[in-house]
Amino acid sequence: MNASVIGGGSWGSAFARYLGALGLPTRLWIREEEVIEEALRTRENKTFLPGFAFPPAVEFSSDLPGTAAFGQLVFVAVPSQFCRSAYRKLAPALRKDQIIVSLTKGFDQKTLRRMSEVMEEVFSPHVRPRLAVLSGPSFAREVAGDQPTALVVASRDLGAARAVQGAISSLTLRAYTCRDVAGVEVAGALKNVVAIASGISDSLGLGLNSRAALITRGLVEISRLGMALGGKRETFSGLAGIGDLVLTCTGELSRNHRVGQQLARGHKLEEILSGMKMVAEGIHTTLSARRLARSRGVEMPISEQIYQVLYRGKDPREAVTALMSRKLKNE
Repeated sequence: MNASVIGGGSWGSAFARYLGALGLPTRLWIREEEVIEEALRTRENKTFLPGFAFPPAVEFSSDLPGTAAFGQLVFVAVPSQFCRSAYRKLAPALRKDQIIVSLTKGFDQKTLRRMSEVMEEVFSPHVRPRLAVLSGPSFAREVAGDQPTALVVASRDLGAARAVQGAISSLTLRAYTCRDVAGVEVAGALKNVVAIASGISDSLGLGLNSRAALITRGLVEISRLGMALGGKRETFSGLAGIGDLVLTCTGELSRNHRVGQQLARGHKLEEILSGMKMVAEGIHTTLSARRLARSRGVEMPISEQIYQVLYRGKDPREAVTALMSRKLKNE
């Protein structure tokens, strides 16, 4: 079985490296010319995943349609704001016997659709491949370093989910399956917003009590909106929900957590973005979460305060005060 990975950032590179280490012939599509030249020369992505050499089973390509056609399994690890464009370019090359797996955690900014919904929309005029989503607590560097990791493969087509599960599971990565695509995708996207809040809290020195409260109440917000969008309650207690949320809110490798830290130190959003090589999805997801919450009548006070800090210049300490002074209520 051949595998394709679309996206040469840290997660796409780490996952391609992992698949190659399993012995799967893997083709990695890299957009940036300087990054692919570096990979061809050194067999390493020193820009986004330094310190990890790619195994011989991994090859590199700048040909997006050709890479998409290469694999029976096609993993798409492109930031959410670029996904629709990437899907359009690879759609004509897809076949109905392929399984397309989204690794992206975010929403389409214009339509507020989940990534698998955008795939269905873009692919359907061309072909209808089988679709799945892969999510869960997974820092790229730890997957690249063969640290034990557990993930969930979600698909309405349980056969497709099991095919992906069997192909990627090993002694260092254990995959579970489920049918709740909506819950898995919403949880994976929204946890990044709460991670920004956690980074603010940690940088302000508010302590472990505050972090625990943010994670717990953040999970409530994620569950509320997730169920309003069709997710199942039990999904938010699993790997894609609380598992990914805890990791992203506490791990030093979390880009979204670092964004929160920078905000608490007085840096403006434009300044933070200009200093980042990799995308912190929570910045864009905050806007989507606010629009979705308002359209569905879902209360999300943490997400609202992160919006105010990111896009309205609110002082992070004032955001904390706003959360702590809300009307008292039952849990």
